[in-house]
Amino acid sequence: MRVFQFECEQFLPRPVAEIFPFFADAGNLQAITPDWLSFEVVTPGQIEMKPGTLIDYRLRVHGIPLKWRTLIRDWDPPHRFVDEQLRGPYRQWIHEHTFTGQDGGTLARDKVRYAVPGGAFINAMFVRRDVERIFAFRRQRLSQLFA
Repeated sequence: MRVFQFECEQFLPRPVAEIFPFFADAGNLQAITPDWLSFEVVTPGQIEMKPGTLIDYRLRVHGIPLKWRTLIRDWDPPHRFVDEQLRGPYRQWIHEHTFTGQDGGTLARDKVRYAVPGGAFINAMFVRRDVERIFAFRRQRLSQLFA
């Protein structure tokens, strides 16, 4: 299984104490996900984030309805957390979020390690572009929310 990596970072002009709680609320994920994914958190109620938390979602990828289940594998507020796909469109999806105070604001970093059915060909034809589009949208929304 070939594993690909995507990394990005964004400076947000607000302190970590304000940024981390936004990311710690799974309900906010929908606000920073593009509409074309029809993304919805389906886990009922308020989700308590901690190691072992399971979160279920529904989404559409290229029109195909999918279910996605995430495990919060690591939880180190307000500095870092890692979510890992247990069920979903990827063979592997491990997403590390880190938050570092910098110049009165927060440097938010994302590191995603993922594998896809079809390997390098499918990644090059579809997946990498989708991942880049998703994170570009996210960057834009976060800039609007925390300007």
